Amino acid sequence: MPYSPFELPEFPCKSDLWDRLASEDKPIIVYGMGNGADKLIHRLGEYGVEISDFFASDGFVRGHSFHGKRVKSFSEIKEEYTDFVILLSFATNRDEILDQLMTINNSYEMYIPDMPVALENEYFDRDFYNCHYSEIITAYNSLSDEYSRNCFAAIVNYKLTGEMKYLLSAYSDKSDIYGLLLQKNVRVAVDAGAYNGDTIREMKNYFSDIKTVYALEPDTRNFKKLCRYREAENGIGVIPINAAAWSEDRTGSFSVSGNRNSSVSSTVSFEHKLVDVDLIRIDTAVNDNVDFIKYDVEGAEYDALLGSDVTISRCRPSLLISLYHKSRDLFELINYMQKYSDYSFYLRRVRCVPAWELDLIMIPKM
Repeated sequence: MPYSPFELPEFPCKSDLWDRLASEDKPIIVYGMGNGADKLIHRLGEYGVEISDFFASDGFVRGHSFHGKRVKSFSEIKEEYTDFVILLSFATNRDEILDQLMTINNSYEMYIPDMPVALENEYFDRDFYNCHYSEIITAYNSLSDEYSRNCFAAIVNYKLTGEMKYLLSAYSDKSDIYGLLLQKNVRVAVDAGAYNGDTIREMKNYFSDIKTVYALEPDTRNFKKLCRYREAENGIGVIPINAAAWSEDRTGSFSVSGNRNSSVSSTVSFEHKLVDVDLIRIDTAVNDNVDFIKYDVEGAEYDALLGSDVTISRCRPSLLISLYHKSRDLFELINYMQKYSDYSFYLRRVRCVPAWELDLIMIPKM
């Protein structure tokens, strides 16, 4: 697990990446297209920042246009501009792409703006940091090891600066993460946000005694993939539930994408549409002796936790909770879960950009 010591930014924070870009005289060049670039363009427009050009990886340059500008190759950008600022607008966890980004970052001025994953438009900027500083400090101090606190500080520094070095300074591989979770023997698990069964496959690799997984997935297309996986799975019992984990049992609006980004929401994003789905408490869906719960529900983690209080108190399962969908998740979810005083709190994330795949791991104290 790579480790570089970091501290939380000074308080009050006086400037952030958006301030820096608003006063920038160099051409602003966006690397990437799609939904991430759309969000970035909208955010930059709030600061009056104009984008000079877009470029894509060589395999994606086909002479097409994006927001009225022809998408260029990086070679074209370097020929046309002598000094410029690059803003990355896409996410990746692929090692070969991360290595390419590191090479670019070492030679050019590049930033990776922190953009909220969920549809709520709340940015982790200097005003947000200053407003929530006491909550941030409380969450930071509640973490159980130095590595977790360093990871927390690195992520906060990244969110305010957009600098890649913070993203690549504190990360773990899957075996490190599951090593923490293995402190409790897992036979029965709940997978909230099961997608196509990918996390269940991971569980099989690490939880040798696992027998049953309750898999909640509200997206219709994803649920069909999950059911196909269930039919092919011979090692463990997979119980698919076509509903979203929530704080109460009812019908609600759901933003459908057919991929990992489907979410409970009241707002249509650039690429998604709303449909009605069943919302269900985990306390209602599962009446079993649960040993592990994973929450990756695209911004609905707080509500899903509210709907799990009885199960957590009754079973004391290990928990893995995504903290990256909303800006406030980083501290709000940690602070909410402090009511479970008989747990240890750890922060871990896998290697990727931007600050995604960040998880709170809670292990019951013996």
